[in-house]
Amino acid sequence: MVRTYSRHILVQVMGMFLLPVVLMLVASSGCNKAPNARFAAVGNRVARPEQELRKEAQKLNAIGNPNTEEYEHRSDNPFRLAHQEPLSTFSIDVDTASYANVRRMLSDGKLPPKDAVRVEEFVNYFSYLYPPPENDPLTISAEAADCPWNPKHRLVRIGIQGKYLDPSQMPPRNLVFLVDTSGSMSGPNRLPLLRRSLALLAKQLRKHDRVSIVAYAGSAGLVLPSTSGDDQAAILNSLDRLHAGGSTNGGEGIQLAYHTAQQAFIPGGANRVILGTDGDFNVGLAGSELVRLIESKRDTGIFLTILGFGMGNLKDATMEKLAQHGNGTYHYIDSFTEAHHVFVEKIAALVPIAKDVKVQIEFNPTHVQAYRLIGYENRLLKNEDFNDDTKDAGDMGAGHTVTALYEIIPPGVDITLPKADKLKYQQKTEPTLEAKSDEMMAVKVRYTPPTEKTSKLLAAVVTNERRPFETASRDFRFAATVASFAMLLRESPYRGETSYAQIHAWGNAAKGPDELGHRREFLRLVQVAERLAKAAR
Repeated sequence: MVRTYSRHILVQVMGMFLLPVVLMLVASSGCNKAPNARFAAVGNRVARPEQELRKEAQKLNAIGNPNTEEYEHRSDNPFRLAHQEPLSTFSIDVDTASYANVRRMLSDGKLPPKDAVRVEEFVNYFSYLYPPPENDPLTISAEAADCPWNPKHRLVRIGIQGKYLDPSQMPPRNLVFLVDTSGSMSGPNRLPLLRRSLALLAKQLRKHDRVSIVAYAGSAGLVLPSTSGDDQAAILNSLDRLHAGGSTNGGEGIQLAYHTAQQAFIPGGANRVILGTDGDFNVGLAGSELVRLIESKRDTGIFLTILGFGMGNLKDATMEKLAQHGNGTYHYIDSFTEAHHVFVEKIAALVPIAKDVKVQIEFNPTHVQAYRLIGYENRLLKNEDFNDDTKDAGDMGAGHTVTALYEIIPPGVDITLPKADKLKYQQKTEPTLEAKSDEMMAVKVRYTPPTEKTSKLLAAVVTNERRPFETASRDFRFAATVASFAMLLRESPYRGETSYAQIHAWGNAAKGPDELGHRREFLRLVQVAERLAKAAR
């Protein structure tokens, strides 16, 4: 149960509009082949089977090209004692790259490296039904139930829903497509897929939207100056002219892209650079220099979206860092189907509604012995950062949802955690009246409107209600199932007593209507992972 302190609660109804796309899943006969082939219809043309493109890419990577993919190592968040550390603070994350990238690996018959699996990106890949906000751009909801992988523990789901925008309310968009045309992008699942993905996005634009195209390899150049979104011929012809070759001067390309975006800047509009790359920046600005450049540009109101492509040399760690510092999001495009997911199903998310969104939880030691934030390891903030408007945090677009899960150890459950020595000069104070209440935790969300510099605060409380996992909402159960799958893939020490078969059963029971088929695909991936895990023993 959630009690909100926000003054505005309203249910807002918005219909979804989708571009018709035909998805066909064809099961493979063996684990060493891609388990399915997906086809996408574009107008009257049918795209090449994505399985075929993937096979071509695999052949190219197998010829004298060792796997140089890079992932940042992060240890799972540990349990914290509530009476010692009652506050948990983190920045929101709406990236989805990890899930799509791991899906690519599993479909290619390989279990992913542990560090490629980021639990929060798995969970947030899927949409959940949260109460929409009324007047505020965001609203908070929460739900608690028994933890499925450890029934002695509890699981709390925190949900943040961003307001929907009717298409007629969408502000004009100023987009700069920044395209990596270096030699490393020559594979069929790289630049050709990138061109098709950006073409799909371009077809969603309107007359008052603006598009520019910048390409970079050994040097950067302006391929298409700022052009009206309804000039489809100019945009698509410019994309068709892009070809791969040369080294990768990503820094120069990003500088030109931001300069181009600034020249066409739309006050009150959605100004964004969309970078498509494998992240292999080997010439010009790189590393910390590139991060500082992007940080210097984000305060101008120009946000950054990064699209990762390719296999074998994917620089996942670099792209995630750039998106994080550029007030943007990071997606991995493994197929045209995923491009449709990002640029058709989620196109409204390109319009920012809140920046620097931070979450802070205060746990009541009366009802919480220990807690653990599941995922978000690279999004943790100092407690004092929550009220500091100069501290950067994640951003949300229109219609975005953010989901965070906490595993709770109730009082009375045996735990083995490091304990500090008893204090010599201080004594335990009497609990407050709130501590004696049924409040289990207080949730605070701080955000800043996109065009402002002063943050605003939302708050809610979660009461201490006990309910079996099986009676929780469908979305709660599915989010927990996805988190359990991710923890099993990364061999988390907190994965508990579960199995792929059990995860599949939980997910199947919580699948729901699933009009777009994303949850059915998840269930297929669980089965693929189970077969691969058995074969690896």
